[in-house]
Amino acid sequence: MTQVDHRTLSVPDGLAGERVDAAMAQMFGLSRTRAADLIAQGQVQVDGHSVGKSDRVLPGSLLDVTFPATTNRLEVVPEVVEGIGIIHDDESIVVIDKPVGVAVHPSPGWSGPTVVGHLAGAGFRIATSGASERQGIVQRLDVGTSGVMVIAKSEHAYSLLKNAFRQRTVDKTYHALVQGHPDPHEGTIDAPIGRHPKADYKFAVMADGRPSVTHYETLEAHRFASLLEVHLETGRTHQIRVHLSALKHPCVGDVTYGADPTLGKRVGLERQWLHAVRLGFEHPDSGEHVEYESSYPDDLAHALAVIRDAH
Repeated sequence: MTQVDHRTLSVPDGLAGERVDAAMAQMFGLSRTRAADLIAQGQVQVDGHSVGKSDRVLPGSLLDVTFPATTNRLEVVPEVVEGIGIIHDDESIVVIDKPVGVAVHPSPGWSGPTVVGHLAGAGFRIATSGASERQGIVQRLDVGTSGVMVIAKSEHAYSLLKNAFRQRTVDKTYHALVQGHPDPHEGTIDAPIGRHPKADYKFAVMADGRPSVTHYETLEAHRFASLLEVHLETGRTHQIRVHLSALKHPCVGDVTYGADPTLGKRVGLERQWLHAVRLGFEHPDSGEHVEYESSYPDDLAHALAVIRDAH
């Protein structure tokens, strides 16, 4: 028997003045299209009143969203997703370039496009290890984060790569454009992360959280923002976003974690400036170290250009 998923969240200060569909995308991890569909279906209320997708939200308003029941929210639906690039493909692994707005696998709160759905739709055979909705998945990227990631095609590759991520032997490199200038210019953030006590869609530095370690160095310093290279030692949900926000230097555009919405609009961003640029690991077949890269997508490249040109 299916159940309707009903969720109520309070609009954070950083989303004040945003359109309802944009606020929903940030708060619930939805695509703007999915948010607009739910609004059109009458499944969304703000402070008890029906709204249109272009209506604006106020801080502290209660956003009520009803996700209609489906036969199986975790079913993998084969669907070729525009924008997913194949960086490398062999008998054991497939390395992809994930665009923003695509989840890695189905989940109860997500009905948009997924990586596993794309691979199924494109005819890729991937490992059957793991839960049915995320077979072959050895790592994840947030819906709002783009970049390089690897999926296992063989059971042998799944076992070795899953263990490599667990043992922290995979080199995970991200670039993040953050507000201001971190001091020191390079360093390590070692702070446990747990679910936010007041907002279930967020995470925070918590004394009783899971150990989390992030290394960063400044690549470029500009008037309003700095471009950082970030290496993850652990892989917690939202780790980079939470740690940089805790430093008071959130990713540009990341209003969920305290970024200035005015700056985000100025550079044309509708998501956080965060991109997985490189992934290095021992190939499960040859044992040789391999490394794959992803260039900045258009929205991030444009935002960085605006920051570089600001004087």
